[in-house]
This record gives sequence, structure tokens and C-alpha cells, in this order.
Amino acid sequence: MISNERPSPYQRPYAPRHPYSPHPQKPHVPEETLCTEKLQVERKSFIFTLKENARGRFLRITEDVNGRRDNIIVPSSGLEEFRQILDRMVTEALNAPPTDIVREEQPEEQT
Repeated sequence: MISNERPSPYQRPYAPRHPYSPHPQKPHVPEETLCTEKLQVERKSFIFTLKENARGRFLRITEDVNGRRDNIIVPSSGLEEFRQILDRMVTEALNAPPTDIVREEQPEEQT
């Protein structure tokens, strides 16, 4: 009997599929860490890591909240504009008048 199974032309040879992962694994790209700083704000930790790999330099910002981590990557070509936007946000946060947040009052319990 002839099998109908054929290798897919779309399957990447370097990406073995993990049985629980819907996405193929990417090949490891070596990275060099150039600088790292950590900031603790309330219950959040932020780790700023400047790295470099074969594609160039980038800033990885990691937010860690009780072990749950999220990352954003900013290519070095966008760091100046990223800084300008962040500067404007800081200025706005420091200079803007506080807003009145209306909270719904809970009815008092009658005894």
C-alpha cells in the first residue's frame, strides 16, 4: 500500500514542533548583553537590557509581576523617538492637574 503522507513544503526543517506548542520554535540567535538596569516600582520589576545580535542593537524591556513576565523589544533605530515620547509622557504626568475620579459609594449597612 502506498502512503498518502508527504512532507509539507511549508514545514521548516529547523523547527521541530513541540506537541503542546502551536508555533514552531525559532532558531537560537546569539545575543550579547551590553548593559542592564533594574527598576522596582510598587509590585512590579522592570529590567532594561541593551543587547546586540547579528541583526543589530535593541532594548529589551521586561516587566515582571509576581513571576509573570512580559517583554517589549525596541530596535536601536527607534530608541531616540521612544525616549522623546517617554519624556513627553513624564512631563504630562508631572504637570497635569489631578483628575477627580468618581467612585461609587457603597450604601451604609443599616442595623
